Amino acid sequence: MRYLSANYIFPLHINPIKEGVIQISEKGSIVNIFNCRKKSPKDKLEIFEGILCPGFVNSHCHLELSHLKGLLPKKKGLPDFISNLIEKRNVELSDIKKAIIDADTTMRKNGIVAVGDISNTDHSFFIKKKSEIVYHTFVELFSLNNHEAEITFNKGIELLKNCPKPNSIAPHATYSVSQKLFSLIKEQNKGEIVCLHNQETKSEDELFRIKNGDLYDFLKKIGRVNQSGISALQTSLLQMSKKSKIILVHNTFTSIDDVEWTKENNYSVYWCTCPKANLYIENSLPDYSIFDAEKLCIGTDSLASNSSLCILEELKVLKENTDFDLNTLLKIACKNGAEALGFKHLGTFEKGKTPGVNLINNFHEVKRIM
Repeated sequence: MRYLSANYIFPLHINPIKEGVIQISEKGSIVNIFNCRKKSPKDKLEIFEGILCPGFVNSHCHLELSHLKGLLPKKKGLPDFISNLIEKRNVELSDIKKAIIDADTTMRKNGIVAVGDISNTDHSFFIKKKSEIVYHTFVELFSLNNHEAEITFNKGIELLKNCPKPNSIAPHATYSVSQKLFSLIKEQNKGEIVCLHNQETKSEDELFRIKNGDLYDFLKKIGRVNQSGISALQTSLLQMSKKSKIILVHNTFTSIDDVEWTKENNYSVYWCTCPKANLYIENSLPDYSIFDAEKLCIGTDSLASNSSLCILEELKVLKENTDFDLNTLLKIACKNGAEALGFKHLGTFEKGKTPGVNLINNFHEVKRIM
């Protein structure tokens, strides 16, 4: 049994406790929380400088793209990023797997205990079978051609069969999935969590509202995109199941009207922001004031669009660009992501959970304690 204390502990299901104590088993299960140090055995008390919080949840990542670190140009916009990604993605499998191993190790060192990870291939499955990190894998599908929808979908189902659980099928983005493929994904879904890249660029809404813009010019060379006359978010959600919890990723150009629309139409939505990736690709950030902070989670995206896989670094960007207090920031990094991904044993210091313990000192560095 260990008794861990710091300047403050942030249980995240209750208010922060000054000089509080976490009683935790050797297997990492929360046994109790004390509001002062006098209630714990003095000879077993471990006191740290800084704050203690649960392990981080990286709500959005592409582990299989880790080999692309530093290879794609910054701040050129989404169409240019996609084009470069397609061009540089395919390399030797041994190089891809080495980068995946390094990325998984780095995330553990950075206090990450769970990840919502995108897979277009089986390249990352080997590490998910043995990693200390818990992964929910989204087998992601994309195809603009209605005639190819069934082929694409069936390939996804085969990939899902070999994918470590938990897992689910997910559409890539509104602009990259045909109506037929959206329909097949919806029919297959029995309430599993899905995620969707949403409104990552301003031209995504322009594409669907007026059939214009940089993204439209890029995609018309690949396949047909149907103008809907409404926002990209509404276009996609109208084709998705309300039985599912939906994690919308990026949301850089989401409007307050779209946020309100999801509430009015009873969609179960979590908003996942990837601040450093948003700056890397579009050099823009969302208007965070329009989101319910209790439904906001955070991710790193891939090393193709980020210099690191570190939730603390993402929180620093969020801290500089919002008025969120520290407790809210840590909920976004831990509790909300665990809820979004369905990891009930993570995210808070509630009794019986095994959330991991991170030590943060001056919001400068993170260290895994358990």
